[in-house]
Amino acid sequence: MAVIHKTTMKPTKLELLEAWLPGRPWYRGPAGAVPVLERAGGFRLDDPAGEVGVDFMAVSDSSGAEVVSYLVPLTYRGAPLAGAEGALIGTSEHGVLGTRWVYDGAYDPVLLGELAALLEGRAVAQAQSVSDAPDLTVVASFDGPGSWDLGAAPVVEEGAYGTDVRLGADAPVLRFARVLGAEAAGARGGVTAGWLLPDGGEPRGAYVRVLDAD
Repeated sequence: MAVIHKTTMKPTKLELLEAWLPGRPWYRGPAGAVPVLERAGGFRLDDPAGEVGVDFMAVSDSSGAEVVSYLVPLTYRGAPLAGAEGALIGTSEHGVLGTRWVYDGAYDPVLLGELAALLEGRAVAQAQSVSDAPDLTVVASFDGPGSWDLGAAPVVEEGAYGTDVRLGADAPVLRFARVLGAEAAGARGGVTAGWLLPDGGEPRGAYVRVLDAD
């Protein structure tokens, strides 16, 4: 199990995301505005090799007329991920682990492999801020088999509401629901979890949906 260090990151995750989010095709904030972000929940998955941090992070942005909540799957690495320069969100100095390269996890094969394991019942969602603590509020289901080629380079397509990832030509599509609350029709399964709103609301919905390939 991954160890959660009670330490600092400079810049923080939210500071990195403030600069990165406005460039995403699914970002809903006002043009030219700086996001006003709060952590809103999420969960972790463990890398069996113990090398990569895997975090399904929810954030809420109140920079516009309405609060919008986003899913930002993140990975934290101790060295750059080869071939993933376009997925790099930034680097941060961790108080214990040193320099960490922070990536959009939808492009990271370790996150995708552990997501497939979660959907197939081979992995358990973990609490974000407590070591060795399963998060039983996260529900994963899939009517598989997945037929994912975990050795293949992910094919990623960004859309207005989500990010579609294919791991092999015949594999189902993993759709990351970047704008939380936007459901996908015809899903074969997925991952459902909750998030917090600034007004105290606690909605639940899809973080990831599994869709048939076109």
